[in-house]
Amino acid sequence: MTDPAADRRPESPLAGARLVLATDLDGTFLGGADGARRALYDWIETHRAGIGLVFVTGREPRFIERLCAGEEGMPVPWPDYVIGDVGTTIAEVLPPGMGQRVRPIPALEAEISRAWAGKGERVRTLLEGHPGLTIQDVEFRHRVSYHYDPAAYCATAEAKVARLGLDHLVSDGRFFDVLPRGVSKGPSLRRLIDHLGVSTERVLVAGDTLNDLSMLEAGLKGVAVGGSEPALLDRLRGRPGVYSAVRPGAAGIAEAIAVFDLFTPLPTDTGGPDAL
Repeated sequence: MTDPAADRRPESPLAGARLVLATDLDGTFLGGADGARRALYDWIETHRAGIGLVFVTGREPRFIERLCAGEEGMPVPWPDYVIGDVGTTIAEVLPPGMGQRVRPIPALEAEISRAWAGKGERVRTLLEGHPGLTIQDVEFRHRVSYHYDPAAYCATAEAKVARLGLDHLVSDGRFFDVLPRGVSKGPSLRRLIDHLGVSTERVLVAGDTLNDLSMLEAGLKGVAVGGSEPALLDRLRGRPGVYSAVRPGAAGIAEAIAVFDLFTPLPTDTGGPDAL
């Protein structure tokens, strides 16, 4: 078994960060009003010497590159690291001029690759035409993802996936992901922060749907932003260290940073509470 600590790099951009924000994208970091998003993004960039940023998302690396380049709308800050593909990609972000900027870290992905065991084609064949599942038009590495229609869905898909030794995850009432056994956002994030030697006390995780549950249950400070999936809130009810924000998306992240008092000056200092 690979020992992530053996490949630890002390020069990590997170080494000196006072706050490491590990955030989902859709509905979370990308959610809420444009003004709230811009206020949070500007605050992060202004204080970037003390803030580390990790995207923990179902999106693939190429989307992250387009997003941060402004090709998907409002540009967002470049992260330092990416947990992508619902936790099945663990990548570093390289400086400009390096070509592919979001690059997987082989030492951290070896266990994921072994658990997946190249079963993508078998998954696609087994679930082809399955009621309620339509394959997503994205690049797959160590997962296969589907659009999920609960009205048409037949639950026999779950047994099919289990027979392959894989896990399934339904989130937001519209996504069905097939993942390596035991792999999801939370375990992959913990693998990354352990690899980098980051103190868990400095990490805040943020999400809004069931595919964020594993990172909100990972023993870190967390926030379920306003408007989160009800099923996620039900699972988190009473969990210590996890805050349910009133405000949606980016504003909910800013709200949690203030509630946990994780950084000074607080995000609301950039434009006052009404701006968020």
